[in-house]
Amino acid sequence: MRVLDTAALIHWPVTELNGNVCAVSQQAELERVSPQRWMLIQALDIDWRDVPDKWLDEAREIAAQSGDLPRLSDVDLDVLALALGLNISLVTDDYRLQNTMKSVGKQPKSVGTTGAKQVWQWEMRCTGCRTSKEVPEDVSRSKKGDVGDCDRCGSPMVLKRKR
Repeated sequence: MRVLDTAALIHWPVTELNGNVCAVSQQAELERVSPQRWMLIQALDIDWRDVPDKWLDEAREIAAQSGDLPRLSDVDLDVLALALGLNISLVTDDYRLQNTMKSVGKQPKSVGTTGAKQVWQWEMRCTGCRTSKEVPEDVSRSKKGDVGDCDRCGSPMVLKRKR
């Protein structure tokens, strides 16, 4: 039994999907991305689960510690929380999810890529004064762009790999 992210649901053969765990929030994402695949997946034996708040809080905290939180979607966090809460492997091609899992000593499996080779730590860095700080749990989340404003000079903060 493994937690599958949406990439696995889309790309893996249906014979590999049965008996695995997915987040309920993935259903809407899958239906939006691939309606035909969603119709097929509804007939499979997948354990669709809601994520307990406690697990979600833990996932958010771990993703903030690794610095990956700003670039994870709500669905990503649900998938991460299931893998951590159930203590089972996560199958994903998302490097941010892989990095977060590896940061706590878990080994994620890839869907169709070679996977992350090492753990990266991220920080928030100001585009103006170049000051840096740890990524807080309440950081703005989006797939790209700035993640907040600098407390010191007001310039945008961006996510950068720690030196």
